[in-house]
Amino acid sequence: MSQATTENIPESYLKYTRRKLLVIGLLLLMTLALGVYAVNAGSANITPAQVLMTLLGRAAESTDVIIWNIRLPRSLAAVVAGMGLAMAGCVMQTVLRNPLASPFTLGISQGAACGAAVAITLGAGSTGAVIAINNPYLVTFAAFLGAMTATLVILFLARIKGVTPEGMVLSGVAMGSLFSAVLVVLQYVASDVQLAAIVSWTFGDVGRASWSNLKIMAALTVIAFVYFLANRWNYNALTSGDETAKGLGVDVDKIRLTGMFLASLVTAVAVSFLGIIAFIGLVGPHIMRRIVGGDHRFLIPAAGLAGGVLLLASDIVARTLVAPVVLPVGAISSFMGAPLFLYLLARGYGRR
Repeated sequence: MSQATTENIPESYLKYTRRKLLVIGLLLLMTLALGVYAVNAGSANITPAQVLMTLLGRAAESTDVIIWNIRLPRSLAAVVAGMGLAMAGCVMQTVLRNPLASPFTLGISQGAACGAAVAITLGAGSTGAVIAINNPYLVTFAAFLGAMTATLVILFLARIKGVTPEGMVLSGVAMGSLFSAVLVVLQYVASDVQLAAIVSWTFGDVGRASWSNLKIMAALTVIAFVYFLANRWNYNALTSGDETAKGLGVDVDKIRLTGMFLASLVTAVAVSFLGIIAFIGLVGPHIMRRIVGGDHRFLIPAAGLAGGVLLLASDIVARTLVAPVVLPVGAISSFMGAPLFLYLLARGYGRR
């Protein structure tokens, strides 16, 4: 940017952008700091120096296995999944113009749980006395199909039947209730070991992610981020209403359906690999809206980083709170997210 161009920009606007970029930078530093701590934290005492030596390929074999096979993919999966879920929630809330829209409230997570339960009940779960998943690939694929089924039903109603954004949210609630009912029936007819496997899958666990899973999640999250950021001005226009956005030349239906599909796809992949992780996609965007505002140039990356920080922090708490027992990260994210969301609601309504 030339000096003449810079001089034409008001100082107030420069302060406005610097503040938001500072928040994004601090979130990035927080993610890196928590990532380093997450790799060190655990029942096996590993120092930062050992972590560095492992990354350089000079550590002992036992340390190498713990970091490369367990802790590093787990921590990276938490960051990537948290970013994907939070960005998906941010876009869903914008295109549906509903602050309660999120992957969990739209029934996508429940669809994944239902698909996984069907696969486990039909034989992909344990058949003996040991609680385990005999065919994790089949369970993951079934969970993905369940999540996308909920998405496609909502998009079908919007595209073919002309359902309004409010109706899309209600459709998601109805689909979530339907999948929850099917899940209850499957749990009722499943054997004791299959029931335990179903419940275990629904807990949510970033430790399930392998390097191959992580690559798929990361690739889709990057693609979604690029698309969302490329449409940042369209999302800004949508916040003023459909009529205003159309007046500005935005293809509202296309932007809404494409954004919903891509956000749901990112959610479906993350949930199918890791299980149900609630509140990240709902709380992350709301926190950042209060800090950086509703400008999607800054809100999308900020919400993504906030989601990564929240899920990584939840995983650290899950692994260290009652170590060596590892608590379900989905439960921890709900414990952390629910009170925080209620606090944000109280602060927001208190200003009206």
